[in-house]
Amino acid sequence: MSINRREFIQLLGVAAASGMLLDSKSILAASTQDKLYEVPKFGNVHILHFTDCHAQLKPIYFREPSVNIGVGQAKGHPPHLVGEQLLSYMGIKANTPEAYAFSYLNFESAAQSYGKVGGFSHLKTLVDRMKASRPGALLLDGGDTWQGSATALWTNGQDMVDACLELGVDVMTAHWEMTLGDKRVKEIVEKDFKGKIDFVAQNIKTNDFGDQVFKPYTLKEMNGVLVAIIGQAFPYTPIANPRHFVPDWTFGIQEENLQKMVDEARSNGAKVVVLLSHNGMDVDLKLASRIRGLDAIMGGHTHDAIPVPVIVDNAGGKTLVTNAGSNSKFLGVLDFDVRGGAIQGFRYKLLPVFSNYLPADKKMDALIKRVRSPFEDKLNEKLAVTQDTLYRRGNFNGTFDQLIVDAMIDVKGAEIAFSPGFRWGTSLLPNSDILMEHLMDQTATTYSHSTVTEMTGSTIKTVMEDVADNLFNPDPYYQQGGDMVRVGGMTYAIDPTAKMGERIQDMRLNGNLIDANKKYKVAGWAPVAEGASGEPIWDVVATWLKSKKYITPRKLNAPRIIGTTNTQSHGV
Repeated sequence: MSINRREFIQLLGVAAASGMLLDSKSILAASTQDKLYEVPKFGNVHILHFTDCHAQLKPIYFREPSVNIGVGQAKGHPPHLVGEQLLSYMGIKANTPEAYAFSYLNFESAAQSYGKVGGFSHLKTLVDRMKASRPGALLLDGGDTWQGSATALWTNGQDMVDACLELGVDVMTAHWEMTLGDKRVKEIVEKDFKGKIDFVAQNIKTNDFGDQVFKPYTLKEMNGVLVAIIGQAFPYTPIANPRHFVPDWTFGIQEENLQKMVDEARSNGAKVVVLLSHNGMDVDLKLASRIRGLDAIMGGHTHDAIPVPVIVDNAGGKTLVTNAGSNSKFLGVLDFDVRGGAIQGFRYKLLPVFSNYLPADKKMDALIKRVRSPFEDKLNEKLAVTQDTLYRRGNFNGTFDQLIVDAMIDVKGAEIAFSPGFRWGTSLLPNSDILMEHLMDQTATTYSHSTVTEMTGSTIKTVMEDVADNLFNPDPYYQQGGDMVRVGGMTYAIDPTAKMGERIQDMRLNGNLIDANKKYKVAGWAPVAEGASGEPIWDVVATWLKSKKYITPRKLNAPRIIGTTNTQSHGV
């Protein structure tokens, strides 16, 4: 890949990476809506990318994180920048539509001004516009598509399968899709997707003989240029999610096999090689430094909305690393200029999908209404009213997570409650009705059983240390990309820079230190162990919400952070 310094500075200087002007003539104030999405065609190879939509077919509110701590070499670098630091690094002015899209700053007022984001009807309109100006453009789906909503759970993913076919997805990889079970995944790939969508994953193999379960990559000719798209499914699926959903498959990063696939694609004539990844951005950045011949990694899993690609040096040249946010809130547009058998330059834009400024596609809108129709009464069941913003994202806690642990403690009669550090889940503005649909947006998995267990203080610490290591291990290959388990009832301190086993400190219940040998009643949900059972967590929380009717502002039970200046986060 060839890109000179002047070209890169130009990309940064005018925020071409976000596809928008950042001066007082903000494009959202332009006389026509079309001005917002004027993205001039560049080059002859065009890749469109969305990821981690988590089954959100309708426009939603989504608050970006106020805490995203990086450790080791990642500290202070994308994606571990939030708020003012993120805007400054990316050259985005505060109090603009761009600031609303990419940061949590002034979330409530900005949401009122600019409205909801995402929605497949609006995403479809944007995809079609980009494809119309870019002959042969490919649409890549980075996964976490068939999970995250009530309708996706209740239709076994079929609503999202149908929507992605209508959207025009060309290539897909996966993560949460696997929690529908291996048989369901194979059924969709071999029937619904056959001849329409390439499902690729170089790192999913059989346990017995190590055979590829899915195609490792696909070759597509575009405007006379052969393009390879290699798939990289979430490496830690059998660890982060119940193993019994995919008992016969192995995952992992599979560096050696990936290099082999890159070399094979090149030998077969590919002039552009792109990795469609669900590794998480920190993993992708390390991978990009170790694999030769990748022109770009279009990444997902960690839900990072990064408007400027990170350019990583490696033994074979340079690799662009991107991540396209979540909740169908963004569309990445990557253009390559390929001449003489080599890339001469590129342009990248990460376009926010503002539903107020993109008309709904009629066919997609009709499909969404049709798949939701049987469930509308249940989706619209009013549970309570929130007096404050409810959100999930953040390394340690969110107000919706706090609501969930508060509900578990009350309903289950527990002393302590744990809630998984999932990064999916939509946001609600103050004085909004909390509907069953909103609750399901936070909890809809195929293993959302609630549990109550007696655990010793020693076991509690071990569990928390294990999760903390998944998040803060300085080696990205040992990170699983989620957030810290949310804790109710118990307070604690955390040192993200400490060694494994030494990060969790000062654990207290009602002001008293947790006794390593004493047993405590601990509520939780989403156990990964096979055979687990219990009342669905949404029923537990719905019962609590209905009893409260009005939900007062939640006091976040966030840990005391030590051992780091935490300069990359604000608004803790």
